[in-house]
Amino acid sequence: MATENNLQSYELMVIFTPVLADEEFKNAQKKVTDFITENGGEMINSNPWGLRSLAYPIDKKTTGLYWVAEYNAPTEVNAKLEIQMNRDENFMRHMITRLDKYAVEYNAKRRNKGADSKNENSAVAAN
Repeated sequence: MATENNLQSYELMVIFTPVLADEEFKNAQKKVTDFITENGGEMINSNPWGLRSLAYPIDKKTTGLYWVAEYNAPTEVNAKLEIQMNRDENFMRHMITRLDKYAVEYNAKRRNKGADSKNENSAVAAN
């Protein structure tokens, strides 16, 4: 289907409606993740931020459930993904950003740093 050469790195930020229950929030994330993988992409990282205040009201709502995902996919997947997100009422806003090699390296270092600090904390607690 998709070869390794035509995969691009992307970051997706989504603001879901705040009225979703925890299970619905997880299902909405899984729906996007499944869509990306079914269309030849691969998920790199998923980071649910949870409920946050909005900078300005959207549809009379002042909070939203934030989710950030990093993935590799062919370029044509994004157009299909945007159509799916625009059709779903649970998505208040979304933004897809193409990541260059420096952003990919930065995100990987940031993820690994968080894992390293957790390992250091557990090692200190063991002593």
